[in-house]
Amino acid sequence: MTKLTPASIAQNKAADPETSTWLSANAGSGKTRVLTDRVARLLLHGTNPQSILCLTYTKAAATEMQNRLFKRLGEWSMLDDAALRAGLAELGEDTPPSLNQARTLFARAIETPGGLKIQTIHSFCAALLRQFPVEAGVSPQFRELDDIGRTEIFSDVLDGLADAETPSLKALTRHFSGESLIDLAVSIAGSSENFLPANAPPPSRADIFAHLDADPRATRDSILNDTLTPSDLAFLKSLPATLEQADKPTDTNLGQWLAELPDTPSYRLIAQLESKLLFGPKTKAPFTAKSNSLPTKAFREGPFAPYAPRFQSIMETLEQNRPARIAFEAAEKTHALHAFAADLIAAYTAEKTARGMLDFDDLITKARDLLSDEGLAWVLYRLDGGIDHILVDEAQDTSPAQWQVIKALSAEITAGEGARPDKSRTIFAVGDKKQSIYSFQGADARRFDTTAAEFADKLKDAGKLAREELVYSFRSSPAILRAVDKTFEENADGLGGQIEHKAFNQNLPGRVDLWDLEPQPDTPEDKDWHNPVDRLSADSPTVKLAERIADKIATITKTVSIQDETGKIRPANAGDILILVQGRGALFDNIIAACKAANLPIAGADRLKISAELAVRDLLALLSFLALPEDDLALATALRSPLFGWSEQELFTLAQPRKGFLWQALREHKATYPKTHARLDQLRKDADFQRPYELLELILTRHGGRKSLMTRLGPEAEDGINELLNQAILYEQKDVPSLTGFLTRANASDVDIKRQSDTSGDLIRVMTVHGAKGLEAPIVFLPDTMRDDRASRDTLLTDSSDMPIWNVSQDLAPESVAAAKDTQKAADAEERQRLLYVAMTRAKNWLIVGGVEKSTQKADNRWHQTVSDGLTAAGATRIKDDDGTQILRLEYGSWPPHTGPKNPELEPVSSHLPALFGETVTPPKATSQPLNPSDLGGAKIIGGDPAENATQAAMQRGTDIHLLLETLPSVPQKDWESAAQRLLPNTTNLQDVFEEARQTICAFPDIFAPTTLAEVDLTAHLPTLDGILSGTIDRLIVQHDRVLAVDFKTNRIVPDTPDQTPEGVLRQMAAYLEALEQIYPTHRIDLAILWTATPSLMPLPHGIVRPALARATTS
Repeated sequence: MTKLTPASIAQNKAADPETSTWLSANAGSGKTRVLTDRVARLLLHGTNPQSILCLTYTKAAATEMQNRLFKRLGEWSMLDDAALRAGLAELGEDTPPSLNQARTLFARAIETPGGLKIQTIHSFCAALLRQFPVEAGVSPQFRELDDIGRTEIFSDVLDGLADAETPSLKALTRHFSGESLIDLAVSIAGSSENFLPANAPPPSRADIFAHLDADPRATRDSILNDTLTPSDLAFLKSLPATLEQADKPTDTNLGQWLAELPDTPSYRLIAQLESKLLFGPKTKAPFTAKSNSLPTKAFREGPFAPYAPRFQSIMETLEQNRPARIAFEAAEKTHALHAFAADLIAAYTAEKTARGMLDFDDLITKARDLLSDEGLAWVLYRLDGGIDHILVDEAQDTSPAQWQVIKALSAEITAGEGARPDKSRTIFAVGDKKQSIYSFQGADARRFDTTAAEFADKLKDAGKLAREELVYSFRSSPAILRAVDKTFEENADGLGGQIEHKAFNQNLPGRVDLWDLEPQPDTPEDKDWHNPVDRLSADSPTVKLAERIADKIATITKTVSIQDETGKIRPANAGDILILVQGRGALFDNIIAACKAANLPIAGADRLKISAELAVRDLLALLSFLALPEDDLALATALRSPLFGWSEQELFTLAQPRKGFLWQALREHKATYPKTHARLDQLRKDADFQRPYELLELILTRHGGRKSLMTRLGPEAEDGINELLNQAILYEQKDVPSLTGFLTRANASDVDIKRQSDTSGDLIRVMTVHGAKGLEAPIVFLPDTMRDDRASRDTLLTDSSDMPIWNVSQDLAPESVAAAKDTQKAADAEERQRLLYVAMTRAKNWLIVGGVEKSTQKADNRWHQTVSDGLTAAGATRIKDDDGTQILRLEYGSWPPHTGPKNPELEPVSSHLPALFGETVTPPKATSQPLNPSDLGGAKIIGGDPAENATQAAMQRGTDIHLLLETLPSVPQKDWESAAQRLLPNTTNLQDVFEEARQTICAFPDIFAPTTLAEVDLTAHLPTLDGILSGTIDRLIVQHDRVLAVDFKTNRIVPDTPDQTPEGVLRQMAAYLEALEQIYPTHRIDLAILWTATPSLMPLPHGIVRPALARATTS
C-alpha cells in the first residue's frame, strides 16, 4: 500500500464526511480535490445524492467539480477489488463500507433526478424560487436578467424619471459629474438594502445631516451670510488700488485677482476665495488662513497696514466656516443621492416586476427572505428533509447576503436536529482569505474568519467545527513559494497575518526573475502627425517592454525545456505562457500586438467587447445595408471588409462618379461586379423573410463569410462572430424578430464576453489577474507592476455604519467622510496585496516580473518594489540574462537542459485511410428556386410604350412610384410632398412622380384605406406550374367573403380593355389568383390592375387570366 504523504493526510482529514470542517487552503493546495473527495466519500457512506448541496463560485468551477467526481466514480466502477481498495485507502477510507457499493455510485449519481446539486448559489436560489414562487412573491415564469437586459431597464427607468421631471433626479444632476447615470444606477441597485433598510425607515434629511456632522438647519444662504457679507466683498474689491502700489508680484497679482471678483456675494464665491486666501491641501497647514503670507510682510506692515486686520479677519472667517461648509455640501449631496435612490429603486423594482424578471441580487435576497420568514418555516422544513450536507467553495468570496442564505439552509444542521435527526449532517466550507479579490462583488476577506467563528459557536451543541489548513502546494516550485513567503513577510496585513507555504514537489526546479524597470526615454520621440493620438511611439517604455516580453517568449519556446511534477522533461511551448496584468490598457494591447508581430501563437484578449471586434462591425455594416439599401457608408464598409474583399481603388472607381446611391451604382455596373451584385441581391431578398439569426447564418455559411473573416482576421475573430449569433438568438427569444430591431439592440448594447482562456490550447494567454483566478501555468509573466493605489472614483461610498454617502473628493471631505475614505483606501491597499499574491501563485516553474518606470519614483507600495524586497530577502542574486541584461534571480534546483522538439517530418505517419474516404459520394439533389410572378415570360408593356427604349429609367420610375404608393397613405396628406422629398432625395423628376402617385391615391381612396394591406408577401405551391411561388402583392383588401388583389402598373400606354392587357401581366395575376385561392379557399378572389398613368382601375375576369398561367414559362 502506498504510504500517504503529510499533504495527502491533511487533505483526507479535511474531506472526512463525518465532520463539519472549515478549511483554509493555500493557492495550489488541491481544494477542488478535497471537495470532490468529500462528496465521493459522502456517497460511499450511503448518503443520498439528492441530500448533498455543493455551492461553487462559478459555473466553470461547478462543471470542473462534476467532471472530476464522475471521472472518479466511473473509475471505481471498473476497478478490481485490489485496485479499488487501494484507491479508497488513498482517500482515507482504510475500511470502506462496501466495494460493491463503491462500484454502484457512478450509476446512482447519474440516475439522480435532477442530477447532483453541484451548482452556483445563484443557480440554487433560482431553482428554489421556481419551486416556491407564490411563497417568495415572484412570477412562476420569471426570467433572469442579464447585464444587457439590466442596462436596458435602467435606461428606460431613467428616461421615465426624466420625462416625469422627478425632483430627485433634478437634484442629483446638479451634483453628479460622472460619465454615466446608468453606472450610478447599477451601483445604487447593488446597495439597495443599504439605502432602504428592511427593518428601518429610509434616513431623512435631518438623519443624514446629523450623520455627517452637518447642521440640518443650514442652507446655502445661511452659510453665505455667516461667511461673506456684502460689506466684506466690497472691502475686498477696494483693495486692488492699494495692492497695485506694491513691488512684489505676489501682492500685485492678489490685487488683480481681487479686482476680477463679482460685485455680488454668492455661495460659489466662497470656494473661490478659499482657493486664494487659504493654504492648499498639500501644504504644512492645509486649509488655514494665509495670515502671514498675504500680502507679503513688508507691504502688509507698510501701506497695507490699515487694511490688514479686516483682511485677516475675512481669511480667518473663511477658515473657521470651511468645515461647516464642506459638511453641508457632503450632506446635501448625500441627501440628494438617497432621495434619488428611493425613486430609482422603486421604479426599477416595478419595471422588473412588470417584465417578470429578477436580477442576480434579487435571486439571493428573495431566497434569503423566503428561507428566513418564520411564517414559511415549512419551506425550510421541506428543504431540511432533503439537504443533509452543505459544501461551500470559495468561501472567502461569498458575500454577506449569500452567507445569510447558507446560514438559513444550515440552521437545522447547526442546531443538531431537523427533519431527520438520525442522519449525520455536516457543513463544509473551503476558501483562502489571501485570495479574496472580489470586493466589488460584495466579498469581504475579514468575513472568512468571522463567519467561521459564528458557525463554530452555533455548532457547539451539534458536534464541533474543525478548523483545518492546507499549506502544501501541489502546483509551484519551492523557488516560487519562497519568493511568495518572503515578499509578504513584511506586507501580510492584507493576507490576514503571516503566511507559510510548503512545496509538495521538492524536486521541481524553479526560477523567479525580476527585470529592471523599462526606463523612460531621455528625449521622447516626436510622433507622426497622422498617427492616432493614443498610439505610443516606438521608444515608449511600454512598447519596449512588450517587445522584450515577445522576444523572451520566442527564446523560451526555442531553447527552454521544463520539468513537470512527475519529473518528465519536455520543450516549453506557447501554451505554457501566461501573461498577467492588473488591467486592460496600453501595456495589455501592446503585448498582444508585439506577440503577433513576432508570429507567436497567442489567444488574444481574455475579454472582448463585441462592438469593437472588426468581424462583428463588418457583419453589422452588411446587415445595416440590407435593412436600408440607401445607407452608402454601410455598403462601402461591407464591400471593403473581408466579406467581399474589395480594394480601395475598386470602391473609389464605383463610388466617385455615381449620381445616386452606392447600391444603385452597383446595380448599374453589375456586369463589372457580377459576383458581388448577385450575393447582395440575394441577401436583400433573403432579408425580407429571414430572421436575424438565419440571415447571419446565410452570410457566414452559404456565402462563406465565416471563412473569409477568419482567414483575414485570425481565429480570435470567431469569438466575436459566435457571440453576435448568440445575441441574435437572445433577441429573438425576447422580441418580435426584425432586422431593424436587432440592429438597434446590437448598436445600443456593448456586450462584454469572456474567452475560455483555460482551454486555449498551445496559445499564449494574456489576461487580468482577476480573470486568472483558479488558473495556473508553468511560466508566468507579471509585467504590470507599477500601478499606484488610486482613490475610488465611484460616486458611492459606504461608511462603517453601512450608510451610503456621496464620495466627495479628499479636499472637500469632512471628517466623517474622510474617515470612510481612509478606511476604503486601506481596504483597497490590502486587496491589492492579495491580488499580487494571486498573481505570483499562478506560476508553477518560472515567474518573470517586470515593469515600466514611472516619472516619479517615490517610495510606495508598487508591486515591483515589493517583489524586489522579497527576492532580496530570499537570497536572490544579480545575473546576466540571455539577452545580456542584468536581472535579479531566485533559483531552486537544477534547470533541465533543453531536449529540443520532435521533428514531425521524421515521425512515422499512418497511410491507412478510413473506408468512408473510398466511398462514392451521392450528388445532392438540386433544389429548385421559388418562382417569381414577374418572371413567367410574356410582354409587360404594349408596343410603342416609351419604356421600350429606356428600360432602366422606366424601372426606376416604377420603383419610385411604388414606394410613394406604399408609404404616403399612412402619412397625413399635408405632409405628402415633404415625405416624398425625404423618400426620394435623388430623383430628378420628383415632381412628376409625386403628382402621378398623389392623383392615384386621391382617385381611389378605398384602395389605400388604412384597413387594406400593403406590400403583402405570399408563398404557395402552384399546381399548374408544379413549383413554389414567392411574390409580393402591391395591395390586398380582405373582406369577410371577398379578397381583392390589386397590382400597380406605371406603363405610359394603358390598354382600353382587359383583353388588351400585356401577356406578362396576365400571367403574373394568374399566379396570384391560384395562390390566393389556396390561402382563402372560402372567399371570392377578385383581381385588378391599377394603372397609375390614367389613373384607372381595371378588373380582370378569371376567364382571361387563368389560361395565361398555362402559357407561362419558368426557365
